[in-house]
Amino acid sequence: MASNAPMRMDPVLAALERTFGFREFRPLQREIIDAHLGGADVFALLPTGGGKSLCFQLPAVMRDGLTLVVSPLVALMKDQVDQLVAAGVAATFLNSTLSAGEARARLRGLHEGRYKLLYAAPERLMLDNWKDNLRAWGVRAVAIDEAHCISEWGHDFRPEYRQLSSLRELLPDIPVMALTATATGRVREDIIGQLGLRNPAVFVASFLRPNLRYQVLAKDGPVAQVTAFLRARGRESGIVYCASRAATERVASSLESRGFSAKPYHAGLTAAERNLHQDLFLRDEVQIICATIAFGMGINKPNVRWVVHHDLPKNLEGYYQETGRAGRDGLPSDCLLLYSPGDVAKQTHFIDEMSDPAERESARRQLRQMLSYAEDAGCRWHHLLEYFGETMEGAGCAECDNCRAPRESYDATLQAQKLLSCVYRVSRATRFPTGLNHIAAILTGADNDKIRRWGHHTLTTYGIGRETPKNEWTAIGRDLVRIGFLAQSGGQYPTVELTPEGLEALRSRRVIHLARPMSAPAGRARQAATGAVACDEALFERLRALRKRLADERGVPAYVIFGDATLRHMAASKPSTVSQMAGIPGMGQKKLAEFAEIFAREIATHTG
Repeated sequence: MASNAPMRMDPVLAALERTFGFREFRPLQREIIDAHLGGADVFALLPTGGGKSLCFQLPAVMRDGLTLVVSPLVALMKDQVDQLVAAGVAATFLNSTLSAGEARARLRGLHEGRYKLLYAAPERLMLDNWKDNLRAWGVRAVAIDEAHCISEWGHDFRPEYRQLSSLRELLPDIPVMALTATATGRVREDIIGQLGLRNPAVFVASFLRPNLRYQVLAKDGPVAQVTAFLRARGRESGIVYCASRAATERVASSLESRGFSAKPYHAGLTAAERNLHQDLFLRDEVQIICATIAFGMGINKPNVRWVVHHDLPKNLEGYYQETGRAGRDGLPSDCLLLYSPGDVAKQTHFIDEMSDPAERESARRQLRQMLSYAEDAGCRWHHLLEYFGETMEGAGCAECDNCRAPRESYDATLQAQKLLSCVYRVSRATRFPTGLNHIAAILTGADNDKIRRWGHHTLTTYGIGRETPKNEWTAIGRDLVRIGFLAQSGGQYPTVELTPEGLEALRSRRVIHLARPMSAPAGRARQAATGAVACDEALFERLRALRKRLADERGVPAYVIFGDATLRHMAASKPSTVSQMAGIPGMGQKKLAEFAEIFAREIATHTG
């Protein structure tokens, strides 16, 4: 006999929709949440934009007691607390920005059990009075964000994170979750060991972010290239990363003179100036931040639509994390890298001045990996995923510059024969290998002391490549390394030697095709891409303006009210009543009660 009892809704999905307005999870979120709610320690590696915060916020909403969130940055704490409060979650933070009165009021609320989540910096947790407080406040779970900061092998090691190992002794019976967006296998093991995670459930998501579209351009008049790129993107927010403080100031000033709203951000500014510029950017008062890598960690702005690297990054891991600040809301976003051999020379100079030999060698290896990515004619995502030890399914992403417009290949047999022959003759003449720069100097007929001292001006390959610039010869050499015809050593002065495949290609005069350098224009308009939400663009702009007014009234960034994806869904389905608003992604119960009628009225006026 069939039961008439109503089906009981999944409590986790019910809490997700009720609080955050979503009906489905991103990859691995549900599995992480279930393990954490089940009492297990968890290590979770999710890419930037993969929804790490929800993995501890939703369990905190569902369980009794307080969840302690360890966060390294003041800006991130306030931002996440603002978003949680807007969604109806009792959350707070304690840090040095609060007045004595504000801090006392929040401490009183913690003692009275009024909060579900507390955000705090690691150094604050280890103060003597905090140890008693953590026991008294009924902490039921700990989440450690940016967990790679605990590892000296991580790219952003922070010594104060090492103190967190004592949390396990202080709160021995509660589950601990460690979260990071980027970590090698060595760093993962170090995080688990340092935090004393007990038989943790380990989750490693794909690094693939299909809504991000990568492009590399040969740097040629960078201000004009960046300007063309931005003009094709209207009023969308973005970040321009520069290698130096002076460059951030120069680029910001150049963009301002061309009618854009831009501010610099670097460690040379006062803390007040940095905070002001960051706040203006978060609140959409400023469209563009021109920054060194000092900017970005913990920035929770979901509607960064593009990231430009004005200069070559130092390593692929940092590059991936910086570009990952675009498109956190899942909407299509662009990542442009301007690449110049001059940038390589500058970085090589800085590396040569490092005093620690191990540090120098590591920096050289990372620079070679970055060059390989920049010059690769294959799929950008394929290259990035391979770096992180992940295999990509299919031939390519269909979104990056090389997949959308494959670079023309040309018959490079003659150039390759000249270069391979030069490497062969140098090794035969001197019995030791040399670097690509020296090979290029021989081919172009350079007259320098090294060539004369070693007698390389007498080689038959001396000067046979004068028609090709030296930097093109080194690029061809790197291509031959990449395809396996040359092997490049490590060390302070990397050298090249013929591989057995290269020797065979030289002797057999095998036809060799290489890809021409990248030359696509930066200003190409965006086509429909992964994550796109087609909508009434005029209505979307109108809803953006309404969102900005409401955010300003409340003193919060616009995305605290609603993200761009929520507005685009509104502008697509055009709900003109409160009941029709209920199914819009990002519309939790509190926001439905507070904002649905206001936005429905605006939509009705537009469509009326």
